[in-house]
Amino acid sequence: MWLKLRTWLAEVDGLLRGESTAPELLAKTGDVSVSVRRTLGAIVLLCMIYGLCMGSYSLLKATPPELAGGADRCWQLVASMVKTPLVFLLTLLVTFPSLYVLNALIGSRLRADGLCRLLTAAVAVNAAVLASLGPIVAFFSVSTNSHPFVVVMNVAMFSIAGFLGLAFLLQTLHRLTVLVESRVARDLPAKRVEASQSHFGPETAGQSPDDSPSDAASAALLEKKSLDSSPLEMPAGQSLAQRTRLIFRCWVVLFALVGAQMGWVMRPFIGSPDLPFTWFRERQSNFFTAVLHALGKLLFGE
Repeated sequence: MWLKLRTWLAEVDGLLRGESTAPELLAKTGDVSVSVRRTLGAIVLLCMIYGLCMGSYSLLKATPPELAGGADRCWQLVASMVKTPLVFLLTLLVTFPSLYVLNALIGSRLRADGLCRLLTAAVAVNAAVLASLGPIVAFFSVSTNSHPFVVVMNVAMFSIAGFLGLAFLLQTLHRLTVLVESRVARDLPAKRVEASQSHFGPETAGQSPDDSPSDAASAALLEKKSLDSSPLEMPAGQSLAQRTRLIFRCWVVLFALVGAQMGWVMRPFIGSPDLPFTWFRERQSNFFTAVLHALGKLLFGE
């Protein structure tokens, strides 16, 4: 079991260090070299860690006996650990078709299996950042009894982790698109040579005016510089096209909206000291109204 956990965490460590998304590896394979099964296992483990830290507020706070006892506080802790991974996995399931369609629209050559690995890797980065912020959440849960503050703090932690995870997704997706296109472009001179040999003979082949030594040297220099880039850094000489940037910004907003509402539907995660424990609350209002209400209570009191 420990060996399996180490394998899961090693998969995520490779993503965080940029080893699995190195430009030379992406150019060679045309895909993100991760195991979906191991990455999903790491996502569940890391989200459970954060769920434990998030649910610690309910565990450590005293509540009136008529509302909740010790058993209820323990159940809230279990519920947070179980539901946090489900939020990520269900959001991944709901938003995957839209990403696939948008990815096809911008001309990417990634297939469904490759895109699934990429999106799973991005969620794993999100979960890793979130788990790393878990001890901070647990510390503030122990040191304050303000429920609105804990709510707003957890929203902030999810936002930070989500921003980094989606930045990883966009950069890696763009790297894949650019590297595949550059590989196709490098194959074009060879095809031109073959065509010229077939039409004019070998003595006139390779003399196309498009084949410039300076262009080849510049491409080699850019490729060399791109090898040292981190997983969140754009390789040298590459920029995200305006249309591509617009499309994926729209999808990022969609992913964030689905994830936020998914968390609201599956609440409670923290557990209110004024309400008894329940696995799910009634469907009312929405995530954004609840966050604004908690922020208002935090800033202006009851």
